Amino acid sequence: QVQLVESGGGSVQAGGSLRLSCAASGATDNTRYMGWFRQAPGKEREGVAAISPGIGTTYYADSVKGRFTISQDNAKNMLYLQMNSLKPEETAMYYCAASRVWSLIGTMMIRPSMYNYWGPGTQVTVSS
Repeated sequence: QVQLVESGGGSVQAGGSLRLSCAASGATDNTRYMGWFRQAPGKEREGVAAISPGIGTTYYADSVKGRFTISQDNAKNMLYLQMNSLKPEETAMYYCAASRVWSLIGTMMIRPSMYNYWGPGTQVTVSS
């Protein structure tokens, strides 16, 4: 089992920035990919960004490219998401997730069904 706990959410005005953190514990050696996802009320959960901890390969949703950056600190078992130029429509619960899938390519890296473990989420609210 892998336990994930997100932090860093909050309220920010449009154009502002937030940095989300995710602390991983447990059987982290079994994880092949880590990702950030978000879900707004009444909408499906969508992938935002993902990273392969072993080799550092990243993948971003088109909507966040150039504004969001996913990073990791393997020594501390930490995952981060730096979010800049936030938009009101990005108000959502943001989740950290871990995948045991051996190989994910392209958009599969941000497909929620590919992930096995999930944190409880952290709320991000962007006001206009």
